[in-house]
Amino acid sequence: MTAQKGSAFLLKISDGGAPASYQTVAGLRTTQMSVTGETVVVTSKDSGGWRELLSGAGVRAVSVSAAGIFLGSAAEAQVRANAMAGTLDDYQLSFEDGEKLQGRFLVQRLDYAGDFNGERNYTLQLESSGEVVSA
Repeated sequence: MTAQKGSAFLLKISDGGAPASYQTVAGLRTTQMSVTGETVVVTSKDSGGWRELLSGAGVRAVSVSAAGIFLGSAAEAQVRANAMAGTLDDYQLSFEDGEKLQGRFLVQRLDYAGDFNGERNYTLQLESSGEVVSA
């Protein structure tokens, strides 16, 4: 397995077409993905004092965090509109090796900031709704 460039880890948003075309959310400097899963404990007196978990049970979720410089792109405007309306949209995570993950996400948080002598930047947090699949 070879190392991969962080700059090739991209967040993209769907154009809503059929079939969907994905546009890179511009200006991002960092992108992070977390996969979480709740555990379902099935420990009993027969477990010999060890915790046992039920495979395939529980709720799984994908969270995406990103931060970058505001460039005013159409993709950024779509993310902002989704945040303001609280609507789900289709997003794609793209990796350097060609792997892609797709799913519906809600913008859980969108922050803008800027210093008087610096660039305007933003951070966002996405939370999955439904299954996230390899594309």
